[in-house]
Amino acid sequence: METFEEFLETIENPDHREQTKKVLDWVSETYPELAKRVGWNQPMFTHHGTFIIAFSTSKKHLAVSPEKAGIDYFADEIRKAGHDHSKMLVRFPWGKPVDYELLEKMIEFNLKDKAECTTFWRK
Repeated sequence: METFEEFLETIENPDHREQTKKVLDWVSETYPELAKRVGWNQPMFTHHGTFIIAFSTSKKHLAVSPEKAGIDYFADEIRKAGHDHSKMLVRFPWGKPVDYELLEKMIEFNLKDKAECTTFWRK
């Protein structure tokens, strides 16, 4: 799998596929400076060769991965917004509005926090 389109084709539920496409399109339009990449079978966005954010899907949710540092930084805000999360991702349940405000904050955090980063992942 090399393109976002190929990733989207793997999503069987058409509603989930459409919601995921909207999120990926929103990131692309809001942050045109980010490069698109598929890695580990998931669409992700990078900047100057460093990871910024990735997405994956499951039966119950769209998962957003801003790296552990992003989860740690926004843990209280994630909980207050009523989102479930793990150490590495936030779960946006299918059928509910996507929290674009939180998504934007996570992307902005990574862009600033990793501005001088020379590796793909934080060390």
